[in-house]
Amino acid sequence: MSAAQGSQVGQVVRPPKAAELIAAQLRRRIVLGELTPGETLPPENQLLEQFGVSRPTLREAFRVLETEMLINVRHGSRDGAQVLSPDFSVAARHVGLLLQMRGATVDDVYEARTVAESACARLLAKRRTKQDITDLNEVVAELRSAVESKGDAELDAVLWTRLTYRFHELVMERSGNKTLAVQGAVLQEIVATHFEMRVARNFDSTESPERFRRAIKAYGRLVALVEARDADGAERHWRNHMKVAGTYLLRDGLGDKTVVDLFS
Repeated sequence: MSAAQGSQVGQVVRPPKAAELIAAQLRRRIVLGELTPGETLPPENQLLEQFGVSRPTLREAFRVLETEMLINVRHGSRDGAQVLSPDFSVAARHVGLLLQMRGATVDDVYEARTVAESACARLLAKRRTKQDITDLNEVVAELRSAVESKGDAELDAVLWTRLTYRFHELVMERSGNKTLAVQGAVLQEIVATHFEMRVARNFDSTESPERFRRAIKAYGRLVALVEARDADGAERHWRNHMKVAGTYLLRDGLGDKTVVDLFS
């Protein structure tokens, strides 16, 4: 037996705490859909009897699930804790910290997002349904309406950001690959945090509508390629579009900042 193996054998294994076991059981029920978003957990007294633990232990389990944004404990309410829908922002924060430990920059994250989302565009072109095309075109129409109706008024930065985010979200969601969709969504959340904290402050809503029209044209072109089931074209076009968009999103020179700066 090597010294390393001997060291591993000699390590003390800490048994999981009761609160961790309870949190794991409830987490599993949420993940499996036995407990759905909006549903209320059984009353505290019932859970205490079910698990045979003390009140502090149960509340510690609740704190674990609250940290993971899986439940919301309404203090002072007679109702039990409410189940929440998992939020990508939680995963983005944890992934962001892991990326920070490796010195990853916002540029690095955006590059990875470009790779993931371009792959999703390719898969979407292969697997798309009529509903996918309808939903994508609907977002494009809303974007066009937002720009064309602006006139001399300022473009609503919040509306523009929400709609473009939705379009990218649809590309990933409808690709048919859940792993890529989740991975892309987490990376998008990190980039979106950068946009909200840095870029949106300098969002020039009065600049020439031409830039916004070019973006809408790129979106419409992707929909056409997806509808034609041109997988190669869709992937190539979306990769090029995201590279161009990246020069705008990261134009503030903060792309070389490490990821953790976004969450501090």
